[in-house]
Amino acid sequence: MIAYLEGTPAATGDRWVVLEVNGIGYRVHVPEPGIREIAHAPGKVKLHTYMAVREDAITLYGFLHESELELFSVLISVSGIGPQIALNILSQISLEDFVLAILSGDEKSLTRISGIGPKSAQRLILELRDKMKKVQGAMAHGLPGKQDAAVRDAASALVSLGFAETASYEAVKSAARGLASPSVQEIIKAALRLLKEAERR
Repeated sequence: MIAYLEGTPAATGDRWVVLEVNGIGYRVHVPEPGIREIAHAPGKVKLHTYMAVREDAITLYGFLHESELELFSVLISVSGIGPQIALNILSQISLEDFVLAILSGDEKSLTRISGIGPKSAQRLILELRDKMKKVQGAMAHGLPGKQDAAVRDAASALVSLGFAETASYEAVKSAARGLASPSVQEIIKAALRLLKEAERR
């Protein structure tokens, strides 16, 4: 299992990059936002990787941020969602909009993603919402009295998508403090911005 690769981009294309590591070129599939970032990155880049093994192929998927890899792992755990469709999701919709689509049951936003039909959209909403509910229950027991419903719901949504529980809770607490009577959606948007800023440091 290859956990990450660090090397120099030798070539880029439509959702792929060839990363040269010690004289070996690894072709890695990367979401579109990551390709754009790599194209402007000077020198070496580090990609957190997932290796998909099939009878006829071994494919590497790479992500600049660990949170993207974690979300990718969550997505491919949903029945009917394979690595290519998960890559489409990460390429064609922002993380904020994806979370809000799941929370609000917005099938139309999800079906705009290539490879996602009505049944796949319903499955994503059902399974990821269920995960959010399970995480929410665990967090409620673990942190009694420390968070109101909106903060708890926002934190559970982030944890269910692969973010660490402590980081999620701290981010939504910080986000909620800067908003007046925030909704769950507003807290999530603000918390995701904070988490992304923390990753870049």
